[in-house]
Amino acid sequence: MIDRRGLFAAAGALCAAPGLSLAAPARLGADNPVVDAFVAEQKFQGVVMIGRKGRASYVRAFGMADIEAQKPATRDTVYAIASISKWLTTIAVLRLVEQGKLSLDAPIATWLPRQRPDTGKTVTLTHLLSNTSGVPNGFTPALKIDPEILKRELSAAQAVILFCQGDPLFPPGSKFDYALTNWFVVTAIVEAVTGKPFQAVVEELVTGPLKMSHTRAGRIDAEAGVAASYYAGPPLARRENPRLSVMAAGGGYFSTVDDLLVAAHIVFDTPFLSEASRKALTTILVPEQDYALGGRVRSLTIDGQVKPAGWETGRTAGYRSVLGHRLDTGDTVVILNNTDLSQKALDLFADKLLGAAPRA
Repeated sequence: MIDRRGLFAAAGALCAAPGLSLAAPARLGADNPVVDAFVAEQKFQGVVMIGRKGRASYVRAFGMADIEAQKPATRDTVYAIASISKWLTTIAVLRLVEQGKLSLDAPIATWLPRQRPDTGKTVTLTHLLSNTSGVPNGFTPALKIDPEILKRELSAAQAVILFCQGDPLFPPGSKFDYALTNWFVVTAIVEAVTGKPFQAVVEELVTGPLKMSHTRAGRIDAEAGVAASYYAGPPLARRENPRLSVMAAGGGYFSTVDDLLVAAHIVFDTPFLSEASRKALTTILVPEQDYALGGRVRSLTIDGQVKPAGWETGRTAGYRSVLGHRLDTGDTVVILNNTDLSQKALDLFADKLLGAAPRA
């Protein structure tokens, strides 16, 4: 059943979002000393955006999107967002749950009858989306033996048969294992239940309705507007970021600061998702990792009080990203980088931008 209140609320928020303006300014807001200090200290290259409820109050791009081509980073530069892709995937799954096509708690053999019986009958979508399935990662060892795998396309169903059929590592739900193959299985399930390619489903249920016009997956490194990837150096050295389409769900999407700012507001602050789905998205299942479904929910200490924040991060090749969103106020920070900076440094930077006290 369509949640019309949610659609109207989402539409209203989208109309108000400055990121959708064709005349979006390249730089917005007064100078920010926290940003300036970080940029100077870390030699930061990329884009920083701060906003509230989908409306940007500060945005600035630094350095180069493509050093060799002498192309500067801009507000509209597209970056790989790596594991933030898991958040987009989870939103799509939750919308399919709302449509009655999937269940978070049904065994995965419901949709993948060829899955080996032990994992097929015990692993659920909740386990996969929280990286607690125990399904072994056969992809990484295979890739070390044969790097050419990344040049050969595989369907999600093929990838599950090839890389996700080993003996379980642990009982589902008992441990955390940040394995890309969890998301191969999610992809196969989404395609099995919809009869459509995974990326088409994400566009139909997530990036399309949220007007994330710059957000997509695939082999798009060389496309206009996409930042190149670099080793940290010095000197900075260009690096490749090869991907298979089956890797999209767990880490293959690209996006911009505006797309992510608006999406965080719509998803977390409005009825775009049902109340039950928003609760599932923000309920921590792995306390030692602050991990919920498809991302983390962190506790920030701000003005002496603990505040919850949706916290999505991503790292692949030289790309680094942070999407932090306070669940109480709708304040958001988005950081995108292409020069292999420390993820911890970026997280601490984002903490400061949200006014959070240093972590213990």
